[in-house]
Amino acid sequence: MVSYIKSVQNLINEFRKLPGIGPKSARRIVFYLIKLPKDQIHKFSDALIELKEKIRFCKICNNISEQDICNICSDDSRNKSIMCIVEKVSDVLVIESTGEYKGLYHVLGGLLSPIDNIGPDDLRIPQILEKLKSYETKELIIALNPTVEGDSTSMYLIKLIKPLNINITRLASGIAVGGDIEYADEITLGRAITDRRTI
Repeated sequence: MVSYIKSVQNLINEFRKLPGIGPKSARRIVFYLIKLPKDQIHKFSDALIELKEKIRFCKICNNISEQDICNICSDDSRNKSIMCIVEKVSDVLVIESTGEYKGLYHVLGGLLSPIDNIGPDDLRIPQILEKLKSYETKELIIALNPTVEGDSTSMYLIKLIKPLNINITRLASGIAVGGDIEYADEITLGRAITDRRTI
């Protein structure tokens, strides 16, 4: 095993803690940073510190913001009768990038997982009911990943919200655009057939 000087190894170890960064990627990043001029390293570290100091979670939807209330919740042009429930902040950014959705959000901050001791109170689920009533929500879109945890969280939410007589919808799922039916797994293909729509 290759042994690096302590300062290099420490930084490699820190980068390895990031999602999607393995040992080789961590090494590549560290050796790239070593070559950078000192002023660029300071800009990089200042940006990290600024991120931690300025970013907070929106008091209404749990999205990231530099204010108490995020840009989406404070935008009067948004349709307040529709709410989309997502797992994480990055899901908001992806949905917003489509330009198709103009309603509000609620970021859970995770998914129900009894194995990991993650329950409804850990995910800001109790706040959903308050928001649905205060905004007189007509439609609730559940936009959670089609995983075991995502599906169980969706089912929990549906059971919780059904008595409020709010229209509950889920994102359609199935074959990706440009995908090939031959290479689709049975679950994906099954969802595509079940979620088919009239054209």
